[in-house]
Amino acid sequence: MIQTNIDVKTTRIGVVGAGSWGTALANLLAHKGFSVAHWVYETDVKEQMQKDRENRRFLPGVTLSENLHPSGDLEAVVADKDLVLVVTPSHVTRETMSRCGSAIGDRTIVVSASKGIENKTHLTMSGVLSEVIPGLSPDRLAVLTGPSFAREVARKVPTVVTVASSDADTAVFVQQVFVTNYFRVYTIEDMIGAELGASVKNVIAIAAGVIDGLGLGLNTRAALITRGLVEIRRLGLAMGAQPRTFTGLAGVGDLILTCTGDLSRNHTIGKQIGEGKKLNDLLAEMHMVAEGVKTAKSVYNLSRKLGVEMPISHAIYHLLYEDLDPKIALHQLMTRDLKQELDEI
Repeated sequence: MIQTNIDVKTTRIGVVGAGSWGTALANLLAHKGFSVAHWVYETDVKEQMQKDRENRRFLPGVTLSENLHPSGDLEAVVADKDLVLVVTPSHVTRETMSRCGSAIGDRTIVVSASKGIENKTHLTMSGVLSEVIPGLSPDRLAVLTGPSFAREVARKVPTVVTVASSDADTAVFVQQVFVTNYFRVYTIEDMIGAELGASVKNVIAIAAGVIDGLGLGLNTRAALITRGLVEIRRLGLAMGAQPRTFTGLAGVGDLILTCTGDLSRNHTIGKQIGEGKKLNDLLAEMHMVAEGVKTAKSVYNLSRKLGVEMPISHAIYHLLYEDLDPKIALHQLMTRDLKQELDEI
């Protein structure tokens, strides 16, 4: 039996965001015994969660714990909490948390489980939170990431993730809050590496989907995942990340899952593009966010700014935003100048 030092009866938790991942994590904590205040953006979703104990729009078929308390009052959800978990789509994190940042106490631990890089600033979500939450110091900030589909976590499928924080005590506190006998949590110090792994893998997952949509083979997918990891590592090193982070759960672990799993929205949208569908049509049909679409633009611009070579990521940008034909993109990647495989660092 896992032992922790966290008192589930007195530890106060707020969760911001009720998509599939936010709901799965909030429900995990509630089932563990915490009383969880849960901010839900959509009024109809909130009311249905309260009445039927189910989030049918984003996580259908999963019964919600009675310890989970959906609310439309954002400030009340984050005020007077020991831990606030942020699980909003990356492109609305700044606006959402700006509305409630002043309500977060000066002792509250803030954990980001959102995956993305802001288009205009090229900040990861921890950087955004640091800007919009007054007085948020690095020792109160953490990132939760790793290979984890929301639906499988909600079904209590054994899952292993990592918590990244520059403060060891904060990392251990968050680890103890989230760990269960089916949700194992490790800790690392490299927050920027963890966030880049979590974000850029979504772009590579779109590329993996395109490969499957084109009807190509397992050889191609394996090459794509391997070279995609190289690109993630290159960008990470340019931004001060630790190289070994990308060999762990936040790097290769999350990359493999998202590039191969049928539950990946990014892989799905890439596959449909490979089959000939148009991005705008696909986005119009989706009610959940495929983070890789927006992150592709951030990665393209950031890598050019830093002078980091990321040919797969650039191809996905051109495919998504300039309507490059997937077959032409593949040909361009396969006929690039020959070179050594391994980077020097």
